[in-house]
Amino acid sequence: MNIELTLTQTIPAGRFCLRPVRRSDAGLFAMYAGDRRVAEATRSIPHPLPPGAAEAFVTRAAKPSDEDVWVMDGAESGLAEVLGVISLKRMDESRFDRGQSEIGYWVAPAFWNTGIASEAVRALVGANPQKNRTIFAEVFQDNPGSARVLTNCGFEYLGDAETYSVARGARVPTWTYICKP
Repeated sequence: MNIELTLTQTIPAGRFCLRPVRRSDAGLFAMYAGDRRVAEATRSIPHPLPPGAAEAFVTRAAKPSDEDVWVMDGAESGLAEVLGVISLKRMDESRFDRGQSEIGYWVAPAFWNTGIASEAVRALVGANPQKNRTIFAEVFQDNPGSARVLTNCGFEYLGDAETYSVARGARVPTWTYICKP
C-alpha cells in the first residue's frame, strides 16, 4: 500500500474536494472542533479543546500513519475552505492485511443538513484510495443524521456496540455499519 499516494491525493466530491490537510487549516479546525456539538459527536475530540490541539492534529495528519485524513474544501465552489474532515483508519496489522478501514468524519455545524457529509463519504468510498475490501463505520445512537449519511451511501447496519467519547467523558451506545466498495 502506498501511503504517500493517499497523503497527497485530492478527491473530487461534487460541490467541494477532499484534499490533504494544510497548516493553514489549524485555525478553522480549532474553531469547529472546539464546538461542543462537534466534539461530542466524535470519540476523540476533547471539549474544551486544549490549546495547541488543532496544530497537533495538523502535524499528525501530515505524517504517514495508519490514518489518512482529508479536508472537505469548498473554496473553488464559493463555499468555505474547510467544511469538515473525513478520514480512513486502517484496521489491519501489517502482517494481516485484510483490506479493512474505518471511516470517520465531522462537518462544521454551519454546514449540517446540507448533504456535505453524504457527498464526502460517497466520494471517499468511491475513490477507495486505500484499496479496501471492507470499510466500517460507527455512529453514536443519539446521532441518527450520521446514520442516515451512512445508509444513503450504501453502508449496511451490522450491530450495536459502545465506545468511549473523550468529550462526553463516558461510554456511548453506537451503531456499527459496513460497506464493501
